[in-house]
Amino acid sequence: MKGRILIIDDNKSVLIALEMLLQEEFQEVFTLKSPNNLISFIQQNAIDTVLLDMNFKAGINTGNEGMYWLQRIHEIDPTISVVMITAHGDVELAVKAVKQGAFDFVLKPWDNHKLIATLTSSLEMRKSKQETLQLREKTKNLKNEINPAGQAIIGQSAAMQKVMDLIRKVALTDANVLITGENGTGKELVAREIHQLSNRSNEVMVTIDMGSISDTLFESELFGHTKGSFTDAKENRAGKFETAHKGTLFLDEIGNLPPTMQAKLLAVLQNRTVTRLGSNLPIPIDIRLISATNKNLDEMVKIGSFRQDLLYRINTIHIEIPPLRERTGDIYLLARFYLDRYTRKYSKSGIKIGDEAIEKLNLYHWPGNVRELQHAVEKAVILTDKSVISANDFVLRSEQSISHILQNQTIDDMEKQMILSHMDKEKGNLTLVAKNLGITRQTLYNKLKKYNI
Repeated sequence: MKGRILIIDDNKSVLIALEMLLQEEFQEVFTLKSPNNLISFIQQNAIDTVLLDMNFKAGINTGNEGMYWLQRIHEIDPTISVVMITAHGDVELAVKAVKQGAFDFVLKPWDNHKLIATLTSSLEMRKSKQETLQLREKTKNLKNEINPAGQAIIGQSAAMQKVMDLIRKVALTDANVLITGENGTGKELVAREIHQLSNRSNEVMVTIDMGSISDTLFESELFGHTKGSFTDAKENRAGKFETAHKGTLFLDEIGNLPPTMQAKLLAVLQNRTVTRLGSNLPIPIDIRLISATNKNLDEMVKIGSFRQDLLYRINTIHIEIPPLRERTGDIYLLARFYLDRYTRKYSKSGIKIGDEAIEKLNLYHWPGNVRELQHAVEKAVILTDKSVISANDFVLRSEQSISHILQNQTIDDMEKQMILSHMDKEKGNLTLVAKNLGITRQTLYNKLKKYNI
Protein backbone atom coordinates (compact mmCIF):
# COMPACT_ATOMS: atom_id res chain seq x y z
CA MET A 1 0.00 0.00 0.00
CA LYS A 2 1.45 3.34 -1.06
CA GLY A 3 1.33 6.24 1.35
CA ARG A 4 3.24 8.05 4.08
CA ILE A 5 2.28 7.54 7.74
CA LEU A 6 3.38 9.42 10.83
CA ILE A 7 3.11 7.67 14.22
CA ILE A 8 3.16 9.83 17.37
CA ASP A 9 3.40 8.14 20.76
CA ASP A 10 5.47 8.84 23.88
CA ASN A 11 6.12 5.11 24.39
CA LYS A 12 9.28 4.12 22.51
CA SER A 13 8.41 0.40 22.47
CA VAL A 14 5.04 1.22 20.88
CA LEU A 15 6.79 3.25 18.18
CA ILE A 16 9.23 0.44 17.42
CA ALA A 17 6.49 -2.19 17.26
CA LEU A 18 4.29 -0.10 14.98
CA GLU A 19 7.17 0.87 12.72
CA MET A 20 8.14 -2.78 12.24
CA LEU A 21 4.52 -3.76 11.54
CA LEU A 22 3.75 -0.97 9.07
CA GLN A 23 6.98 -0.56 7.12
CA GLU A 24 5.84 -3.31 4.74
CA GLU A 25 2.42 -1.71 4.35
CA PHE A 26 3.36 1.93 3.76
CA GLN A 27 5.73 3.64 1.36
CA GLU A 28 7.32 5.50 4.29
CA VAL A 29 6.83 5.28 8.06
CA PHE A 30 7.85 8.16 10.35
CA THR A 31 7.77 8.27 14.15
CA LEU A 32 7.73 11.05 16.77
CA LYS A 33 7.84 10.70 20.58
CA SER A 34 6.38 14.17 21.07
CA PRO A 35 3.84 16.17 19.07
CA ASN A 36 5.69 19.46 19.63
CA ASN A 37 7.22 19.40 16.12
CA LEU A 38 4.23 17.73 14.55
CA ILE A 39 3.03 20.60 12.34
CA SER A 40 6.39 21.46 10.78
CA PHE A 41 7.08 17.75 10.22
CA ILE A 42 3.78 17.28 8.35
CA GLN A 43 4.42 20.35 6.19
CA GLN A 44 7.91 19.14 5.25
CA ASN A 45 7.06 15.47 4.59
CA ALA A 46 3.60 15.45 2.96
CA ILE A 47 2.04 12.96 5.37
CA ASP A 48 -1.10 11.03 4.28
CA THR A 49 -2.14 9.39 7.55
CA VAL A 50 -1.36 10.15 11.20
CA LEU A 51 -1.61 7.55 13.97
CA LEU A 52 -1.94 9.80 17.01
CA ASP A 53 -1.86 8.92 20.71
CA MET A 54 -4.43 10.75 22.81
CA ASN A 55 -2.29 11.33 25.92
CA PHE A 56 1.36 12.34 26.25
CA LYS A 57 1.82 13.59 29.81
CA ALA A 58 2.23 10.97 32.52
CA GLY A 59 -0.77 10.64 34.79
CA ILE A 60 -3.06 12.71 32.56
CA ASN A 61 -5.74 10.77 30.65
CA THR A 62 -8.14 13.53 29.61
CA GLY A 63 -7.33 13.12 25.93
CA ASN A 64 -7.18 16.91 25.56
CA GLU A 65 -3.71 16.77 24.03
CA GLY A 66 -4.83 14.38 21.32
CA MET A 67 -7.92 16.50 20.59
CA TYR A 68 -5.79 19.63 20.36
CA TRP A 69 -3.32 18.11 17.89
CA LEU A 70 -6.15 16.60 15.85
CA GLN A 71 -7.53 20.10 15.40
CA ARG A 72 -4.11 21.53 14.50
CA ILE A 73 -3.50 18.82 11.87
CA HIS A 74 -6.81 19.55 10.15
CA GLU A 75 -6.12 23.28 10.23
CA ILE A 76 -2.99 22.58 8.18
CA ASP A 77 -4.52 19.96 5.87
CA PRO A 78 -8.11 18.77 6.34
CA THR A 79 -7.57 15.86 3.92
CA ILE A 80 -5.08 14.08 6.22
CA SER A 81 -6.66 11.03 7.84
CA VAL A 82 -6.04 10.90 11.61
CA VAL A 83 -6.48 7.65 13.51
CA MET A 84 -6.46 7.98 17.30
CA ILE A 85 -4.76 5.32 19.43
CA THR A 86 -5.75 4.94 23.06
CA ALA A 87 -6.23 2.54 25.97
CA HIS A 88 -9.41 0.53 26.55
CA GLY A 89 -10.59 2.87 29.27
CA ASP A 90 -10.58 5.88 26.96
CA VAL A 91 -13.08 4.64 24.38
CA GLU A 92 -15.49 7.48 25.15
CA LEU A 93 -12.74 10.01 24.45
CA ALA A 94 -11.85 8.28 21.20
CA VAL A 95 -15.48 8.40 20.06
CA LYS A 96 -15.51 12.13 20.82
CA ALA A 97 -12.39 12.53 18.66
CA VAL A 98 -14.12 10.78 15.76
CA LYS A 99 -17.04 13.18 16.09
CA GLN A 100 -14.56 16.04 15.83
CA GLY A 101 -12.94 14.79 12.64
CA ALA A 102 -10.75 11.79 13.38
CA PHE A 103 -11.14 9.00 10.82
CA ASP A 104 -11.29 6.22 13.43
CA PHE A 105 -9.59 4.93 16.59
CA VAL A 106 -7.72 1.79 17.66
CA LEU A 107 -7.27 0.41 21.16
CA LYS A 108 -4.11 -0.70 22.92
CA PRO A 109 -3.16 -3.47 22.72
CA TRP A 110 -4.14 -3.55 19.06
CA ASP A 111 -4.97 -6.38 16.72
CA ASN A 112 -2.49 -6.25 13.83
CA HIS A 113 -4.99 -7.18 11.13
CA LYS A 114 -7.62 -4.71 12.36
CA LEU A 115 -5.02 -1.96 12.67
CA ILE A 116 -3.76 -2.49 9.11
CA ALA A 117 -7.35 -2.61 7.80
CA THR A 118 -8.18 0.65 9.61
CA LEU A 119 -5.07 2.41 8.28
CA THR A 120 -5.72 1.08 4.77
CA SER A 121 -9.21 2.57 4.88
CA SER A 122 -7.82 5.84 6.28
CA LEU A 123 -5.42 6.12 3.36
CA GLU A 124 -8.22 5.49 0.88
CA MET A 125 -10.22 8.23 2.60
CA ARG A 126 -7.24 10.58 2.29
CA LYS A 127 -7.03 9.92 -1.45
CA SER A 128 -10.78 10.36 -1.81
CA LYS A 129 -10.66 13.72 -0.02
CA GLN A 130 -7.78 14.87 -2.20
CA GLU A 131 -9.62 13.89 -5.36
CA THR A 132 -12.73 15.70 -4.14
CA LEU A 133 -10.67 18.81 -3.38
CA GLN A 134 -9.02 18.67 -6.79
CA LEU A 135 -12.40 18.22 -8.45
CA ARG A 136 -13.78 21.22 -6.60
CA GLU A 137 -10.78 23.30 -7.65
CA LYS A 138 -11.12 22.11 -11.22
CA THR A 139 -14.83 22.89 -11.17
CA LYS A 140 -14.12 26.34 -9.76
CA ASN A 141 -11.53 27.02 -12.46
CA LEU A 142 -13.91 25.74 -15.12
CA LYS A 143 -16.64 28.04 -13.85
CA ASN A 144 -14.20 30.94 -14.00
CA GLU A 145 -13.37 29.99 -17.58
CA ILE A 146 -17.04 29.80 -18.49
CA ASN A 147 -17.91 32.94 -16.50
CA PRO A 148 -14.94 35.24 -17.03
CA ALA A 149 -14.87 38.54 -15.21
CA GLY A 150 -16.23 40.30 -18.26
CA GLN A 151 -16.33 43.91 -19.28
CA ALA A 152 -18.33 46.24 -17.07
CA ILE A 153 -21.35 47.96 -18.56
CA ILE A 154 -20.23 51.45 -19.53
CA GLY A 155 -22.64 54.36 -19.62
CA GLN A 156 -23.53 57.51 -17.76
CA SER A 157 -26.47 58.49 -19.96
CA ALA A 158 -29.92 58.58 -18.37
CA ALA A 159 -31.03 55.72 -20.61
CA MET A 160 -28.23 53.41 -19.44
CA GLN A 161 -28.58 54.42 -15.80
CA LYS A 162 -32.20 53.34 -16.03
CA VAL A 163 -31.07 49.97 -17.41
CA MET A 164 -28.47 49.57 -14.64
CA ASP A 165 -31.03 50.39 -11.94
CA LEU A 166 -33.31 47.70 -13.33
CA ILE A 167 -30.45 45.18 -13.47
CA ARG A 168 -29.60 45.78 -9.81
CA LYS A 169 -33.23 45.39 -8.76
CA VAL A 170 -33.87 42.17 -10.66
CA ALA A 171 -30.48 40.46 -10.16
CA LEU A 172 -31.11 39.28 -6.60
CA THR A 173 -34.41 37.66 -7.53
CA ASP A 174 -34.98 34.53 -9.61
CA ALA A 175 -37.43 36.31 -11.92
CA ASN A 176 -37.24 35.41 -15.61
CA VAL A 177 -35.77 38.27 -17.65
CA LEU A 178 -36.26 39.14 -21.33
CA ILE A 179 -33.60 41.44 -22.79
CA THR A 180 -34.40 43.16 -26.08
CA GLY A 181 -32.46 45.55 -28.27
CA GLU A 182 -30.83 45.96 -31.65
CA ASN A 183 -27.82 43.89 -32.70
CA GLY A 184 -24.63 45.09 -31.06
CA THR A 185 -26.24 46.84 -28.09
CA GLY A 186 -24.80 44.39 -25.54
CA LYS A 187 -27.63 42.02 -24.62
CA GLU A 188 -25.28 39.22 -23.52
CA LEU A 189 -23.27 41.73 -21.48
CA VAL A 190 -26.43 42.67 -19.58
CA ALA A 191 -27.25 38.98 -19.05
CA ARG A 192 -23.78 38.36 -17.59
CA GLU A 193 -24.13 41.38 -15.32
CA ILE A 194 -27.42 40.02 -13.97
CA HIS A 195 -25.76 36.65 -13.36
CA GLN A 196 -22.71 38.17 -11.65
CA LEU A 197 -24.89 40.22 -9.29
CA SER A 198 -27.20 37.29 -8.51
CA ASN A 199 -27.07 34.69 -5.75
CA ARG A 200 -26.06 32.19 -8.46
CA SER A 201 -22.83 33.97 -9.40
CA ASN A 202 -20.69 31.08 -8.09
CA GLU A 203 -22.36 28.72 -10.57
CA VAL A 204 -22.15 28.70 -14.36
CA MET A 205 -24.06 30.79 -16.87
CA VAL A 206 -24.76 28.56 -19.87
CA THR A 207 -25.44 30.37 -23.15
CA ILE A 208 -27.45 28.86 -26.00
CA ASP A 209 -27.93 30.47 -29.42
CA MET A 210 -31.49 29.31 -30.02
CA GLY A 211 -31.42 30.21 -33.70
CA SER A 212 -28.44 28.00 -34.47
CA ILE A 213 -29.85 24.69 -33.17
CA SER A 214 -31.35 22.44 -35.85
CA ASP A 215 -34.65 20.63 -35.31
CA THR A 216 -32.91 17.26 -35.20
CA LEU A 217 -30.47 18.27 -32.47
CA PHE A 218 -32.76 20.50 -30.41
CA GLU A 219 -33.78 17.96 -27.75
CA SER A 220 -30.34 16.35 -27.56
CA GLU A 221 -28.53 19.69 -27.13
CA LEU A 222 -30.96 21.15 -24.61
CA PHE A 223 -32.23 18.10 -22.73
CA GLY A 224 -29.40 15.57 -23.20
CA HIS A 225 -29.54 11.93 -24.32
CA THR A 226 -28.74 8.41 -23.21
CA LYS A 227 -26.30 6.05 -24.88
CA GLY A 228 -27.85 4.43 -27.95
CA SER A 229 -30.85 6.79 -28.13
CA PHE A 230 -29.84 7.63 -31.71
CA THR A 231 -27.12 6.62 -34.15
CA ASP A 232 -24.31 8.87 -32.90
CA ALA A 233 -25.25 8.67 -29.19
CA LYS A 234 -22.19 6.73 -28.04
CA GLU A 235 -22.44 7.80 -24.39
CA ASN A 236 -24.78 9.42 -21.92
CA ARG A 237 -24.72 13.18 -22.18
CA ALA A 238 -26.24 15.97 -20.10
CA GLY A 239 -28.00 18.75 -21.98
CA LYS A 240 -27.63 22.50 -21.52
CA PHE A 241 -30.44 22.62 -18.97
CA GLU A 242 -28.74 20.08 -16.70
CA THR A 243 -25.39 21.83 -17.13
CA ALA A 244 -26.97 25.09 -15.97
CA HIS A 245 -28.51 23.46 -12.85
CA LYS A 246 -28.21 25.86 -9.89
CA GLY A 247 -26.87 28.52 -12.27
CA THR A 248 -28.21 30.73 -15.07
CA LEU A 249 -29.48 29.67 -18.49
CA PHE A 250 -29.19 32.36 -21.17
CA LEU A 251 -31.33 31.73 -24.25
CA ASP A 252 -29.92 34.09 -26.87
CA GLU A 253 -31.85 34.97 -30.05
CA ILE A 254 -34.97 33.27 -28.73
CA GLY A 255 -37.02 35.04 -31.41
CA ASN A 256 -35.41 32.74 -34.01
CA LEU A 257 -36.84 29.60 -32.39
CA PRO A 258 -39.30 27.69 -34.67
CA PRO A 259 -42.82 27.11 -33.26
CA THR A 260 -42.31 23.33 -32.88
CA MET A 261 -39.31 23.92 -30.62
CA GLN A 262 -41.14 26.66 -28.72
CA ALA A 263 -43.67 24.07 -27.50
CA LYS A 264 -40.93 21.74 -26.22
CA LEU A 265 -39.14 24.61 -24.50
CA LEU A 266 -42.36 25.79 -22.86
CA ALA A 267 -43.04 22.33 -21.43
CA VAL A 268 -39.62 22.22 -19.75
CA LEU A 269 -39.95 25.73 -18.34
CA GLN A 270 -43.39 24.94 -16.93
CA ASN A 271 -42.47 21.59 -15.39
CA ARG A 272 -38.89 22.51 -14.39
CA THR A 273 -37.79 19.02 -15.39
CA VAL A 274 -36.01 17.60 -18.42
CA THR A 275 -36.10 14.08 -19.80
CA ARG A 276 -33.12 12.93 -21.80
CA LEU A 277 -33.68 11.39 -25.20
CA GLY A 278 -33.97 7.64 -24.76
CA SER A 279 -35.02 7.92 -21.11
CA ASN A 280 -38.32 8.13 -19.25
CA LEU A 281 -36.78 9.55 -16.09
CA PRO A 282 -37.56 13.26 -15.49
CA ILE A 283 -34.63 15.20 -14.05
CA PRO A 284 -35.43 18.24 -11.87
CA ILE A 285 -33.68 21.47 -12.88
CA ASP A 286 -33.12 24.64 -10.90
CA ILE A 287 -32.17 27.49 -13.24
CA ARG A 288 -32.38 31.26 -13.54
CA LEU A 289 -33.76 31.99 -17.01
CA ILE A 290 -32.62 34.97 -19.08
CA SER A 291 -33.65 35.35 -22.73
CA ALA A 292 -32.67 37.87 -25.39
CA THR A 293 -33.76 38.86 -28.88
CA ASN A 294 -33.56 41.70 -31.39
CA LYS A 295 -37.05 40.90 -32.67
CA ASN A 296 -40.42 42.34 -31.64
CA LEU A 297 -41.97 39.33 -29.91
CA ASP A 298 -45.32 41.08 -29.41
CA GLU A 299 -45.64 41.51 -33.18
CA MET A 300 -44.56 37.91 -33.68
CA VAL A 301 -47.32 36.79 -31.29
CA LYS A 302 -49.86 38.75 -33.34
CA ILE A 303 -48.89 37.05 -36.60
CA GLY A 304 -48.64 33.63 -34.92
CA SER A 305 -44.90 33.04 -35.22
CA PHE A 306 -44.25 33.11 -31.45
CA ARG A 307 -46.29 31.50 -28.71
CA GLN A 308 -48.00 33.93 -26.38
CA ASP A 309 -47.77 31.51 -23.42
CA LEU A 310 -44.01 31.17 -23.95
CA LEU A 311 -43.67 34.96 -24.07
CA TYR A 312 -45.48 35.21 -20.74
CA ARG A 313 -43.17 32.56 -19.29
CA ILE A 314 -39.91 34.29 -20.27
CA ASN A 315 -41.02 37.89 -19.81
CA THR A 316 -41.50 38.45 -16.08
CA ILE A 317 -39.11 41.41 -16.29
CA HIS A 318 -38.37 43.18 -19.59
CA ILE A 319 -35.15 45.12 -20.10
CA GLU A 320 -34.89 47.17 -23.30
CA ILE A 321 -31.34 48.25 -24.17
CA PRO A 322 -31.31 51.58 -26.02
CA PRO A 323 -29.40 51.84 -29.31
CA LEU A 324 -26.16 53.83 -29.23
CA ARG A 325 -27.70 56.70 -31.23
CA GLU A 326 -30.03 57.32 -28.26
CA ARG A 327 -27.17 57.47 -25.75
CA THR A 328 -24.68 59.72 -27.53
CA GLY A 329 -23.33 60.87 -24.18
CA ASP A 330 -21.80 57.42 -23.77
CA ILE A 331 -19.98 57.33 -27.13
CA TYR A 332 -16.85 59.07 -25.87
CA LEU A 333 -16.73 56.88 -22.72
CA LEU A 334 -17.00 53.74 -24.83
CA ALA A 335 -14.44 54.98 -27.34
CA ARG A 336 -11.97 55.68 -24.51
CA PHE A 337 -12.60 52.23 -23.04
CA TYR A 338 -11.87 50.47 -26.33
CA LEU A 339 -8.95 52.79 -27.03
CA ASP A 340 -7.32 51.71 -23.74
CA ARG A 341 -8.00 48.05 -24.54
CA TYR A 342 -6.54 48.09 -28.04
CA THR A 343 -3.58 50.34 -27.35
CA ARG A 344 -2.53 47.78 -24.74
CA LYS A 345 -3.27 44.86 -27.04
CA TYR A 346 -1.27 46.29 -29.95
CA SER A 347 1.44 47.95 -27.82
CA LYS A 348 0.62 51.49 -28.96
CA SER A 349 0.52 53.40 -25.70
CA GLY A 350 0.05 57.17 -25.66
CA ILE A 351 -2.49 57.37 -28.50
CA LYS A 352 -5.40 59.76 -28.06
CA ILE A 353 -8.56 60.49 -30.02
CA GLY A 354 -8.64 64.00 -31.49
CA ASP A 355 -11.49 66.46 -30.90
CA GLU A 356 -12.65 66.37 -34.53
CA ALA A 357 -12.66 62.58 -34.43
CA ILE A 358 -14.78 62.63 -31.27
CA GLU A 359 -17.21 65.01 -32.94
CA LYS A 360 -17.41 62.68 -35.94
CA LEU A 361 -18.15 59.71 -33.67
CA ASN A 362 -20.85 61.67 -31.83
CA LEU A 363 -22.57 62.68 -35.10
CA TYR A 364 -22.55 59.18 -36.61
CA HIS A 365 -25.80 57.17 -36.30
CA TRP A 366 -24.11 53.81 -35.40
CA PRO A 367 -26.38 51.23 -37.07
CA GLY A 368 -24.14 48.49 -35.60
CA ASN A 369 -24.29 50.06 -32.14
CA VAL A 370 -21.56 49.40 -29.54
CA ARG A 371 -20.11 46.47 -31.49
CA GLU A 372 -19.56 48.72 -34.52
CA LEU A 373 -17.91 51.37 -32.34
CA GLN A 374 -15.62 48.73 -30.85
CA HIS A 375 -14.48 47.54 -34.28
CA ALA A 376 -14.06 51.12 -35.53
CA VAL A 377 -11.75 51.98 -32.63
CA GLU A 378 -9.76 48.77 -33.03
CA LYS A 379 -9.26 49.39 -36.74
CA ALA A 380 -8.20 53.01 -36.14
CA VAL A 381 -5.63 51.93 -33.52
CA ILE A 382 -4.20 49.29 -35.84
CA LEU A 383 -3.87 51.60 -38.85
CA THR A 384 -2.75 54.85 -37.25
CA ASP A 385 0.93 55.77 -37.07
CA LYS A 386 0.26 59.01 -35.19
CA SER A 387 -0.17 59.86 -31.53
CA VAL A 388 -3.61 61.40 -32.18
CA ILE A 389 -6.35 59.56 -34.06
CA SER A 390 -7.96 62.00 -36.50
CA ALA A 391 -11.46 62.02 -37.94
CA ASN A 392 -10.12 60.58 -41.20
CA ASP A 393 -8.77 57.55 -39.31
CA PHE A 394 -12.34 56.47 -38.58
CA VAL A 395 -13.80 55.00 -41.77
CA LEU A 396 -17.44 54.42 -40.88
CA ARG A 397 -20.04 52.33 -42.65
CA SER A 398 -21.85 55.21 -44.41
CA GLU A 399 -18.56 56.49 -45.83
CA GLN A 400 -17.64 53.02 -47.03
CA SER A 401 -21.01 52.76 -48.79
CA ILE A 402 -20.55 56.13 -50.49
CA SER A 403 -17.02 55.20 -51.50
CA HIS A 404 -18.25 51.94 -53.01
CA ILE A 405 -20.98 53.72 -54.96
CA LEU A 406 -18.59 56.33 -56.30
CA GLN A 407 -16.15 53.68 -57.45
CA ASN A 408 -18.85 52.00 -59.53
CA GLN A 409 -20.61 55.04 -61.00
CA THR A 410 -19.89 57.15 -64.09
CA ILE A 411 -20.15 60.95 -64.09
CA ASP A 412 -23.47 60.67 -65.93
CA ASP A 413 -24.76 58.30 -63.24
CA MET A 414 -23.83 60.75 -60.52
CA GLU A 415 -25.35 63.69 -62.40
CA LYS A 416 -28.61 61.80 -62.92
CA GLN A 417 -28.70 60.86 -59.27
CA MET A 418 -28.11 64.47 -58.25
CA ILE A 419 -30.96 65.72 -60.43
CA LEU A 420 -33.33 63.06 -59.07
CA SER A 421 -32.35 63.98 -55.53
CA HIS A 422 -33.16 67.66 -56.07
CA MET A 423 -36.38 66.78 -57.96
CA ASP A 424 -37.49 64.84 -54.94
CA LYS A 425 -36.39 67.57 -52.53
CA GLU A 426 -38.23 70.34 -54.41
CA LYS A 427 -41.26 68.15 -55.23
CA GLY A 428 -40.79 68.52 -58.99
CA ASN A 429 -40.48 72.35 -59.07
CA LEU A 430 -38.09 72.67 -62.04
CA THR A 431 -37.34 76.33 -61.40
CA LEU A 432 -36.04 75.56 -57.90
CA VAL A 433 -34.21 72.44 -59.10
CA ALA A 434 -32.39 74.44 -61.82
CA LYS A 435 -31.54 77.15 -59.31
CA ASN A 436 -30.15 74.63 -56.81
CA LEU A 437 -28.05 72.98 -59.51
CA GLY A 438 -26.78 76.33 -60.84
CA ILE A 439 -28.04 75.74 -64.40
CA THR A 440 -30.75 77.29 -66.63
CA ARG A 441 -34.20 75.76 -66.99
CA GLN A 442 -33.40 74.91 -70.64
CA THR A 443 -30.23 73.06 -69.63
CA LEU A 444 -32.26 71.18 -67.03
CA TYR A 445 -34.85 70.25 -69.67
CA ASN A 446 -32.09 68.91 -71.90
CA LYS A 447 -30.66 66.77 -69.09
CA LEU A 448 -34.10 65.45 -68.13
CA LYS A 449 -34.53 64.34 -71.74
CA LYS A 450 -30.99 62.86 -71.85
CA TYR A 451 -31.55 60.76 -68.74
CA ASN A 452 -35.19 59.88 -69.51
CA ILE A 453 -36.37 61.48 -66.29
